[in-house]
Amino acid sequence: MPRTTTLECPGCPPLRALTFDELGLIKVTEARSKQGGVPKMVERWGDPDASKCVLAASMVDRKFDPLLAVARKNGSIEVLNPLNGDLHFSVSNVSESGAQPGEDAVSGLHLFAKQNLELDSRSCTLLTCTTKGNASIRSYEVTKSAADVTSGYSRTWNVCTGGDILCSKVDGTESYSLFGGKRVEMNVWDLENCAKIWTSKSPPKNSLGIFTPTWFTTATYLSKDDHRKFVVGTNSHEVRLYDISAQRRPVISVNFRETPIKAVAEDLDGYTIYIGNGSGDLASVDLRTGKLLGCFLGKCSGSIRSIARHPEYPVIASCGLDSYLRVWNVKTRELLSAVFLKQHLTKVLIDSHFSDEETKVTLPAVDEEEHIAPGTPSEEDGETLSVKKKKSKEKQRSKKEAKAESGNGEAGTSYEEDGETLPVKKNKSKEKKRSKREAKAESGNEEAYEENGAKKLKSKKSSKRLKRENLDEEI
Repeated sequence: MPRTTTLECPGCPPLRALTFDELGLIKVTEARSKQGGVPKMVERWGDPDASKCVLAASMVDRKFDPLLAVARKNGSIEVLNPLNGDLHFSVSNVSESGAQPGEDAVSGLHLFAKQNLELDSRSCTLLTCTTKGNASIRSYEVTKSAADVTSGYSRTWNVCTGGDILCSKVDGTESYSLFGGKRVEMNVWDLENCAKIWTSKSPPKNSLGIFTPTWFTTATYLSKDDHRKFVVGTNSHEVRLYDISAQRRPVISVNFRETPIKAVAEDLDGYTIYIGNGSGDLASVDLRTGKLLGCFLGKCSGSIRSIARHPEYPVIASCGLDSYLRVWNVKTRELLSAVFLKQHLTKVLIDSHFSDEETKVTLPAVDEEEHIAPGTPSEEDGETLSVKKKKSKEKQRSKKEAKAESGNGEAGTSYEEDGETLPVKKNKSKEKKRSKREAKAESGNEEAYEENGAKKLKSKKSSKRLKRENLDEEI
């Protein structure tokens, strides 16, 4: 039997995460403070189908009218509501060459946040890229009155002549995008003009004369505001930092363990990144010096495929082929919580506008001293309230007051405190009467005792006299 140990997790802050798996399911996991910060799966969208495996996902994370785009293995792209999972529309991404979705699958997807909201319709713009390098920007008009979708602006181009595109990323301004993959060098494109502005150059041979083949697996920008610096992970377990304003070759290169880098995420500070490899190792690196800050505590049993950084709390979420969604503390690098989601996970996204506060219904306060008239309906229940008990109590009190006034006169006056009558002098008169009665009873008992004693003495004296007289007669 293998050794198993129970891991006590301290819990995570309030968050909401969306995970995507190989069977096309979208699962929502929430952690609330009332539940002790333990995340639980609360919703599941879709039916399990291997042909609907989620290959890429993108979300417009805003407070009002958020959108979620999902690219599936069968070539369809769905736009959903990330709050309840309602489907807005679905389109097919079959290329013009007629290639099947299995041969030319979607490798990159981005949903633009810049949308033209109008009175009767709204536009949704998508950027897609396939493994063969067919990139396209398409705009769709969605009518609010009906579920009709009409294609608007469309532009397609090819980002590579050979090889396979495995990673792509759009910067924060949504003006530039980078592409790279197997046998494809990293290249940056201007999305407005659909023109290539920069291409990377492979590093030179090492000291043994061995050339490292080009194989990029994942990429991200170091900062959302700067499109010139980006970080990539390679199949040769390297993490590279490129600066297009400095040179074509990597500025910094860091080796991490011995398995391919599968996921990279940037931090909010602009120089720290989080990397995950194929053996389940997760670590943070400072790219100012290229120093490994440390590995996260705990070992994942499968390849890490996605890492997401929370925009407010110092936590990151990771998922992979071990079917676990894990939440980590960035500062201490310890595991906060883990949720088993059954399927192999491919992507995780965090909802930054999730609110842990629940709506509280405040009821109007009821005044205890307020008297309700008989027969009047209550405002909340709409029923009449019986007040007979109150009347009887008031009558009894009034009778007692009248008796006190008639019996004692001025001595029977009462004082009202908190709505009740408190007899003061009447009690004193009762106590005086009781004391007089007790004194009389005691004096009466003493007199009776003395009378009984005198009678006994008289009877004894008379008996003695009679005995004497009888003796004298006999003599």
